[in-house]
Amino acid sequence: MFFLLFILILGLAFYHFYTHYGRCGRMVNKLQGPRTLPLLGNSLLFQGSSVDVWNLIRKLNKEYYPLWRVWLAHNPVVNLYHPDDAEVLLSSMKHIEKSKDYDFLHPWLKTGLLTSTGKKWQHRRKMLTPAFHFSVLKEFLDIFDEHSKILVENLKTEGDESVQDIVPIFTKYTLNTICETAMGTSLHDTDSQDDTYRNALKHLVEILYYRAFRPWLATDWIFNLFSKGEIFNQYLMTLHKFSTKIINERKEFHEQTDNQHLKSIISAESETSVYDDGIKSRKKRMAMLDHLIAAQKFGDQIDDDGIREEVDTFIFEGHDTTSMGMTFVLLMMAEHKEIQDRVREEIDMLLNETNDKISTAEVQQLTYLEQCIKETLRLYPSVPLISRQLSTDLQLKNHLIPAGCSTDLHIFDLHRDPNFWPDPEKFDPERFSPERSQKRHPYSFIPFSAGPRNCIGQKFAMLELKTFTAHILNNFILEPVDHAKDLIFTSDLVLRPAIPVRIKFTTRIK
Repeated sequence: MFFLLFILILGLAFYHFYTHYGRCGRMVNKLQGPRTLPLLGNSLLFQGSSVDVWNLIRKLNKEYYPLWRVWLAHNPVVNLYHPDDAEVLLSSMKHIEKSKDYDFLHPWLKTGLLTSTGKKWQHRRKMLTPAFHFSVLKEFLDIFDEHSKILVENLKTEGDESVQDIVPIFTKYTLNTICETAMGTSLHDTDSQDDTYRNALKHLVEILYYRAFRPWLATDWIFNLFSKGEIFNQYLMTLHKFSTKIINERKEFHEQTDNQHLKSIISAESETSVYDDGIKSRKKRMAMLDHLIAAQKFGDQIDDDGIREEVDTFIFEGHDTTSMGMTFVLLMMAEHKEIQDRVREEIDMLLNETNDKISTAEVQQLTYLEQCIKETLRLYPSVPLISRQLSTDLQLKNHLIPAGCSTDLHIFDLHRDPNFWPDPEKFDPERFSPERSQKRHPYSFIPFSAGPRNCIGQKFAMLELKTFTAHILNNFILEPVDHAKDLIFTSDLVLRPAIPVRIKFTTRIK
């Protein structure tokens, strides 16, 4: 027994020495950062609640500006949030591989566009890009317009004045729009499934973050021994059941129409087809899901698992990030009455001429509203952190980061760097006026990431945010109940408040 214990201790000591005194470890340990413990590294620092972890990371970012290292057991992570370093990392095709933390997403999203790398990522990106061309997005404006009006009418049923916790309302709204636009499936009659999906997603992501900071749960079979592993798998089944139902319904539609609309995608006759399906009264648009089904049907470029991993990815990314954007845009409008009034004046001038209908022409004219949205995304980027795994050395402005590290880019703090954003906590849409935007570091504002792995749906998100905000401000006066200064955030895949965000809606008399 003593001999076995001796061998174990000797093995652990050798492993620690190999990890910290090999080339990667020696280079990483030259960087500033919190004190590490043998074997555990800095893991014990991150054992608090998700709110505690969020606050700790922000504290460390401030203390060790502009770059620091941390060890999660044997895994070194270099944390960045300077625009110069962000540019080097994001603009390179050498560093497009997501970090090991994204491996925890594989049971859910597999290796879809968010988590894949190399040739598979390049192939999927090329396959899906036409589905988000602006000519296609123009057709989706009708859906954004329709759903925004439905949301307005639902809010009006609460009375001339009402106080609403807006996060669950907007999450439901954006889930409906991403399913009807990118998936071609309406959720109007599936409220119970909608609620079940959103509840499962919320809790699954909480477990993902819990696991990410506990290296001893990194191995799947160990994780599955714990109760959280069992609960995670139950939520996972719910999410996959939801996406599988959407895929099957869309495939059934194409079978009933003899795949004629899929053929138009492959032949490039009409990538923006709008057609009557002959089955339902409403018109169908060529959705992102249609491009995937067409690729499978005629090109054999993707199998059923591949379709589901992309559908799971886009349902999640296409609704959760946008709903958070909507939440903070309206909170900023509510807190800044003069800005709200100026935006509303711009909106009213346009909608009064179009009978409250928003089309491409109107969206492009809402320039001040766009400045407000961008300033909101500066303060509250929907994705506060992105991470890469380095397969080769990364030469930053002042440091060489070795291959084998993960790098975490903290967009939330990068957007609040006073060296690039004077008075960074202030909400000031004029920062995004054409004159001031020209002088800015191109990587000091990256709410949709940047470089080759930038967000494929950023134009989609901006169109939805502008359409939604225009209809809300055209119909309501907003007043804050909860304030931005009091917000508490939680560590999550998206920037999520840990407390309700309530706004008072007062119906306008037109």
